[in-house]
Amino acid sequence: MSVYDFEACSQDGQVVRLEKYRGQVALIVNTASKCGLTPQYEGLQKLYEEYKDKGFTILGFPCNQFGGQEPGTDEEIQAFCAVNYQVTFPMFKKIEVNGPEAHPLYKYLREQAPADADADSNSPLYKHLREKAPELLEGSNIRWNFTKFLVDREGNVVKRFAPSTVAAAIEDEVRALL
Repeated sequence: MSVYDFEACSQDGQVVRLEKYRGQVALIVNTASKCGLTPQYEGLQKLYEEYKDKGFTILGFPCNQFGGQEPGTDEEIQAFCAVNYQVTFPMFKKIEVNGPEAHPLYKYLREQAPADADADSNSPLYKHLREKAPELLEGSNIRWNFTKFLVDREGNVVKRFAPSTVAAAIEDEVRALL
């Protein structure tokens, strides 16, 4: 099994088989428009532009499970990303990433990489989670918006990155897989 065995709805409502991305290195990210980490869109877009012609893509999955920080409709999310961050990488319809209604892709991603490889348990985010939402630190749960999964050209999950990890910090690992 690989990420290519899943499908998701694009923001315009089309079913997209992730098989479409076979042969590309991918960074799969759960996103939010009203989060302190939202400015990461800028770095993600820059990384996408730098490597998209070399076989790299970013797949964005908006999610409203963390502090209600993605309350808009899919159309509002699409407009926000385009206007504020000039996002051109593929974005999908809003999904859940944790719990019984989690999208099957995210269930799979969490099984393949159950913990953030680069988590800083002393970071402000992890301190906040310990105090306000300790259940998010349990098991393979996605901890917060902008958790990132790096996937190789064969669709295998290589690594999971913490929400606070910026795109520039992942660039060397992306380049190594290209």
